[in-house]
Amino acid sequence: MSTVIRFAAESDAAALAEIYAPAVTERTTSFELVAPTAADMARRMSALRERYPWLVCESDGRVIGYAYASPHRERLAYQWSVDVSAYVRDDAQRRGVGRALYTALFAILAMQGYRTAYAGITLPNAASEGMHRALGFEPVGIYRGVGYKMGAWRDVVWLARSLAPRVDDPPAPLPIEAVAGDDAIARAIAECETLLRRAAAQS
Repeated sequence: MSTVIRFAAESDAAALAEIYAPAVTERTTSFELVAPTAADMARRMSALRERYPWLVCESDGRVIGYAYASPHRERLAYQWSVDVSAYVRDDAQRRGVGRALYTALFAILAMQGYRTAYAGITLPNAASEGMHRALGFEPVGIYRGVGYKMGAWRDVVWLARSLAPRVDDPPAPLPIEAVAGDDAIARAIAECETLLRRAAAQS
């Protein structure tokens, strides 16, 4: 089985929209109420990819998961913080795909100069909470009844993970193109791919 992690391309938009749709239409994972189309997903990628990485995991030519970062908030003093999300096809769950994507994503974000990653999880979701905690996230608070979906008010727990030490007078985070060709990123991705292949061999 050939498994690779790579930067997402616009041609991946349809696959990403398909993977994401159940989180919108079948679950409370996402607070969107209408699943985005492939064109919608392509626009989202285009708007963010200059400064925030989007990664896909591809197995035998099929995209089975993706992870990406986005601004935590828009005001400038928040620029060193990011929100992160990962989604995996139902038939590729429990194979380490989300963990591998996140690990590669964090390596890139740290190289860019981001300091902290945040993730919001609709409760209850023990599997997602467990994965995030295993990757170094710690809870920072719960928004009680912050969203209404599928007939009920939903709580969201927010978790945080350090990407790099906080320092005084930090430089602005670098754009993707400034780090994309760095050997350290290639090594980090290769290590994550190796972990995925080992997990697949043991399953």
